Amino acid sequence: MSAREDILSRIRKNRPAGSHELPPLPHFAIQGGEQKLETFSRMLKAMGGQLVRSDSIPSVQAWIREQFPGAKVVCSAVPEVPGDRPLSQVRQPQDLADVDIGVVRAVLGVAESGSVLFTEAELKVNTLAYLSQHLVVLLHADAIVEGLQQAYENPAFRTAHYAVYHTGPSASADIEGVLFHGAQGVRSLTVIVDQ
Repeated sequence: MSAREDILSRIRKNRPAGSHELPPLPHFAIQGGEQKLETFSRMLKAMGGQLVRSDSIPSVQAWIREQFPGAKVVCSAVPEVPGDRPLSQVRQPQDLADVDIGVVRAVLGVAESGSVLFTEAELKVNTLAYLSQHLVVLLHADAIVEGLQQAYENPAFRTAHYAVYHTGPSASADIEGVLFHGAQGVRSLTVIVDQ
């Protein structure tokens, strides 16, 4: 028996009998009485991301081409934005290493942190959210929840095999406090909100 199987066997053997209900999650109101969208926008900006309202741009595709004119590879996991790299052609996760713009729809947004949630269903290939130079996230305004307590009530947490929050672009700071975006992942994260 391998060490892994030995450990799992011991865990199963010592698991308490019966089912145990999880305690209810408390709900905490956002301070300041702001609306969810305004709070989400403020927190996203504080984390280095940006929010764009879909009614302020001609189309997502046009906005991408205007904002990133030098982009050669756009990989989209959403049908409304065509990409240059079809995800159906991706054989290995590293096949997305040269993606300039990744486009994906979020399950939800969390106002208190400016985070967006993805599962394997939205990403199609998980590395899309990590290897892209710039990540463009589509989000319905009514999918923004106040806090993590409300987010964890979403059915995705019971059905998905994989879920991840993204809060702004990748960043790292050295001892002197110099902040670099894109140190380990995406250089920019833009959330385009549809009303």
